[in-house]
Amino acid sequence: MRRLWCILYILIHFTIKAQGLFPLNEKKYIDSLRLSINAHVNNTSKADAYFLLSNYYKNTDTLLSKQYLTAGKNAGGKDPLTEAIYEYYEGIYYQDLSKEKATESFRKAIEKLSGLKSQKADRYLSLSWYNYGILQKNKEGYPFLIKTMLEKSIPIAEKYGDSKLLGFLYSQLALMLTYNAEFEKADYYNKKALQILEKKGPNSTELFYAYLNTNSNYCYQAKCSMGKPFLNKAGNMVRPYPDSSANTFYYYNRALYFIGQQEHFEVLQTIEKGLFYAKKFRQKLLIQMFYFHKYDTYKKLKKYAEAKRLLEEILKEKTLSQDLNNRKTIYSHLSSINEMMGNPSEALIWEKKYSKLNDSLNAENVKLEINKLETKFNASEKEKKIAFLNAEKNQKEMEVNQKNSYLWVLSLVLLLFLSLLIFLFIIYRKNKKLSEQKEINLQQKIEDIKQKEELSLTKAILEGEERERERVAKDLHDGLGGMLAGVKINLSTWSANQLDPEQHQDFYKILDQLDNSVKELRHVARNLMPESLLKFGLETAVSDLCEFYTRKDLEIYFQPINIEKNLSLTVQLNIYRIVQELLANAIKHAEASNILLQCSQSGDRFLITIEDNGKGFDKDVEKTTQNLGLRNLKNRVNYLKGKMEINSDSQGTTINIELNIHGE
Repeated sequence: MRRLWCILYILIHFTIKAQGLFPLNEKKYIDSLRLSINAHVNNTSKADAYFLLSNYYKNTDTLLSKQYLTAGKNAGGKDPLTEAIYEYYEGIYYQDLSKEKATESFRKAIEKLSGLKSQKADRYLSLSWYNYGILQKNKEGYPFLIKTMLEKSIPIAEKYGDSKLLGFLYSQLALMLTYNAEFEKADYYNKKALQILEKKGPNSTELFYAYLNTNSNYCYQAKCSMGKPFLNKAGNMVRPYPDSSANTFYYYNRALYFIGQQEHFEVLQTIEKGLFYAKKFRQKLLIQMFYFHKYDTYKKLKKYAEAKRLLEEILKEKTLSQDLNNRKTIYSHLSSINEMMGNPSEALIWEKKYSKLNDSLNAENVKLEINKLETKFNASEKEKKIAFLNAEKNQKEMEVNQKNSYLWVLSLVLLLFLSLLIFLFIIYRKNKKLSEQKEINLQQKIEDIKQKEELSLTKAILEGEERERERVAKDLHDGLGGMLAGVKINLSTWSANQLDPEQHQDFYKILDQLDNSVKELRHVARNLMPESLLKFGLETAVSDLCEFYTRKDLEIYFQPINIEKNLSLTVQLNIYRIVQELLANAIKHAEASNILLQCSQSGDRFLITIEDNGKGFDKDVEKTTQNLGLRNLKNRVNYLKGKMEINSDSQGTTINIELNIHGE
């Protein structure tokens, strides 16, 4: 999942644009706008229809979009609100053609709309601030954009309660926070957006994009299974409209999901579907982003020639590479892919281009920093000059008011006395806070000691259990098992010489029962202490365990990823017991027919995910701990300083466990 971050920078420059929020049923939407133009309605309504048509065609037919924009301006006449709205849509029109013109148009829109008092004016004022912040992002950075939304755009929308506009802005703010790896904050605003939109716009395009943004937030956290329900909801919304341009964004997010699941062939199929819509609606940037994901997938599949060809096409097409930072990223990937293909000379050429461009960008950044420092210096000089003039003014005033010096002295004494009181009050408050903090720290230390004691107790219990299991397993296998096996062999030898199988069938039945008893004894011994774990390691032991549980009406799919063989035996044994408990619960309680088990290791982290298609269970863990045997499972997870997440419904159960392999 970490590989997604290799293209995240380019992704930021593509998705954060103001998306044209058209209804999913675009044909009906366009027809209704054209009817409004031809109908006998007031000039303001006609102007609004023209502006919306201009916005719709700005990507597919810029000439037609410009014509509708001009027609809207003419239809509105001298109406102040229509003139202000025209400036907004002119900014939308130039957003991809000329950022300077677009910025100026949004400034004019903000200036004109600020003087108008109506809900419609405030709606466009909020959107104007939002789009202005997006355009300024490349100069001022994400903090400026987020500040603009929190201080300008969103407060204006909040005046009118839970509106669809407010839900959209919350969703877009969450998207920005996702791209800055602020996943918890992004989740907070996504939930606020969904809470509003599911109530105020259950079939709206705003809700559709809010579902997609929620899915992408989970995908970038490597929690794709948590994002999938939202992806499915978005798919259900757009499925009735196969001619909608929104399908492109749906398939883009669907591709992100499969990338996170490392299902490479599903990724390629989804990209082809997305490319069909992106090409149909001339969404050039989306086309290139699909190609970039396709390149990354080919690279994972070690199809280096196809991956290299796609990168060269992306660079040649220039939609992405016109941004210097994007071009630098592409140069770096071209150097890497050529090195993988065994083309060191070509790899060196691209590495030189990367270094040259990187140095150029660094030099440009230095110039920008110098300009900022120079601006600060000039501002400081002006402040000093103002301070000097103020000092002269104060001096003259003091000379004029010498007769009132006594009052000034008295005021100063009173001020000092008041300052002393404030100072004493601050010290008192500070001491009180320190005292409270000491008490909190003491309670925290006590809590830490309790946790350490509980952990030590758990460790001792688990280690004692394993020692006792090992002892009992050896006694059963080597002692009682050997004795029973010997008895069986002796009886078999004796009966072969002394008894007739047809006349003494009861005896042979008893002999078979003895044989089954020996097998059952060895099965019990193996559960107590798996030999394959001691001889061949964790991966082989878990694979054997899955094979043991598999039967005709139950399929178990085991996916090991990067499991190292040098893990300590204690850690391997605890992980094996956790997996054993998970499989036992799924088989015993869930009545599942399919179980997917994935175990992966990344540095000090060991991840376990198990999914089944069973009947699920009550999510109240406290009620189900005894029934499902989760108490022992939770103890082992805590022992390895891990965390466990359970999601269960009538469709099945998913359990995610993250362990610290050095936490024992």
